[in-house]
Amino acid sequence: MFNIVLLEPEIPANTGNIGRTCLCTGSKLHLIEPMGFIINDKNLKRAGMDYWKDLDVTIYDSWRDFIEKNKDKVDIFGSGQPLKGEEESGKAKLWMATTKAKVTHDQAPFKDGDYIMFGKESAGIPEKILMDNKDTCIRIPMAKEQRSLNLSNSVAVVLYEALRQNAYLDLETEGQLHHHTW
Repeated sequence: MFNIVLLEPEIPANTGNIGRTCLCTGSKLHLIEPMGFIINDKNLKRAGMDYWKDLDVTIYDSWRDFIEKNKDKVDIFGSGQPLKGEEESGKAKLWMATTKAKVTHDQAPFKDGDYIMFGKESAGIPEKILMDNKDTCIRIPMAKEQRSLNLSNSVAVVLYEALRQNAYLDLETEGQLHHHTW
């Protein structure tokens, strides 16, 4: 299972879409306050459809609260863990998805249980947090003149790369037609 972390999300429809993606991929969603909406916002529920009630989601009061409650499970604050070929600490990694990173998301060796964090829509992850975790900052390649992809699209791109690297974990990989057979 992967963990998707949203630091101070601002747009309820994005969070609802991300919640739906998490549920469909068997991932856990972590939301860090303050958020730009209330959790029962109708737009959040509309985007998440009837999936939201079944979602594994935890809400934290702040970045500090997230760190405190996950410090035994996740390497946070510049563990010095390089991206490839080095020893593992035994803890999950906290990957930071940011347009400022020098390493692309497909170069990150994602492992089952890892956390992948995304910042708020208007500003991303604060640079202080990025500098403290510079060894796990990753980016999605984009055209030079563009600022960023939509947050829910970014989560899907990175999460599915992590799942691909892990043989999709326990996800169903074959579909069936409704009225015909293959």
